[in-house]
Amino acid sequence: MKKSSNAVDLLILKAGDDDELRKRLLIRPKETIEQELGVTMAEDHEIHVHEESAAATHIVLPPRNRYTREEREEARTGASSLAFLRKTMYDPAPPLRPPGDGAGRVPVRDAGAGVLAEACRESVRRGLDFLESTIDEQGAWHCIRFNVADPKVPRHFERPPFISAFCVLALESCREAKARSICAATRAYLADTVEYPGFWRYYRHLPQDLDSTTLCALVIDTHPWILLGRNIPRMLANRDREGRFMTWMLEGDEPDVVSRFRIEADPVVNANVIAYLGDCPETRDAQRWLEALISDGDLKDASKWYPDEIAICYAVARAVKRVTPALDRLRPVLADRVLGLADEEGGYGNVLQTAQAVSTLCDAECLGRIDVKRPLRRILSAQREDGSWPELLAFGDQTLKFGAVGQIGHGSEAVTTAFCIEALERLAAFLRT
Repeated sequence: MKKSSNAVDLLILKAGDDDELRKRLLIRPKETIEQELGVTMAEDHEIHVHEESAAATHIVLPPRNRYTREEREEARTGASSLAFLRKTMYDPAPPLRPPGDGAGRVPVRDAGAGVLAEACRESVRRGLDFLESTIDEQGAWHCIRFNVADPKVPRHFERPPFISAFCVLALESCREAKARSICAATRAYLADTVEYPGFWRYYRHLPQDLDSTTLCALVIDTHPWILLGRNIPRMLANRDREGRFMTWMLEGDEPDVVSRFRIEADPVVNANVIAYLGDCPETRDAQRWLEALISDGDLKDASKWYPDEIAICYAVARAVKRVTPALDRLRPVLADRVLGLADEEGGYGNVLQTAQAVSTLCDAECLGRIDVKRPLRRILSAQREDGSWPELLAFGDQTLKFGAVGQIGHGSEAVTTAFCIEALERLAAFLRT
């Protein structure tokens, strides 16, 4: 899907020569825009269309900033204030729980496809029960911020919008009613945290970023600001000379605490932007750059924000699936990269990496190239009695490359659980075919 940054301009141009369209836009603006653009907007968002004349001029003011001037100033200088930084975190997180004894409910080794598919369904339902108990009343997901190098540093819960979008995009593949309910609640939370004209930030003391923005926008793609492409001009302006998308939106009076460790052209961030914007001239350079990275085998340590090659391939595969057929040529290349990362027994490190490898191969339409029973049993055996999967590093931690800054890791049982549910949904669907 290609996003349009001039949808409103095209409607205005068309209405200039079409009196019937002009009348419908004035009387039933939302319904008319949905019909003309072939979209469905969020139900709780109003649309108003005004007609200027020689005697009446309309000036549209943007929404008030969701933060006061004092709050914005506090955030701008917040990186140097321990008191402010504590506001970005919540109650200290509990100690890391052991991964479990590997005694999850696993079918016998010679079980047929139907038995295995049902085992996936049972495991998914138990995982959803756990997730339902962890999502807060606002629909926000929580993650844990920890120090990879020093486990004595206190662990804290955090709930930036990015975490919610990151997990819900994985959970959207689940067909269970409870998953749909969780996703609906999270979409409402993300809509409540959006900043005009369609951007998000990880922490209040950080500038807006394209990683958070694109993932959140993919989740609430029926929001009119997103559907009408209000955020696209600024996104397109945030490219380097090679046409790659930069992570941080540094402009105006935004916080500038990232400049000392700012490393741009992250492959995952670019993949997420491509997944959001689609195949268009403005994303072609980024597409070519990603293709070269994957084809040349240069993914190791290519991302500042994601810890391993599987995590990078997972994000690229999501873009490939959404931007078909433009990126179809990457499917076999991605599959080869993931298959090359497997160990001698066909494993992929920990259970989170295994789950993301399965989903990557599925999006690359190459799941049939592996014995799916191996990752299925690995995922099922790692599930705890309460339905959760272990907390594992999901993003962050580039210790060797980025020093002290890179020693911060993020993950949680809920995050791992969302990705394991996604993989089980894909495996169950494959077994049913």
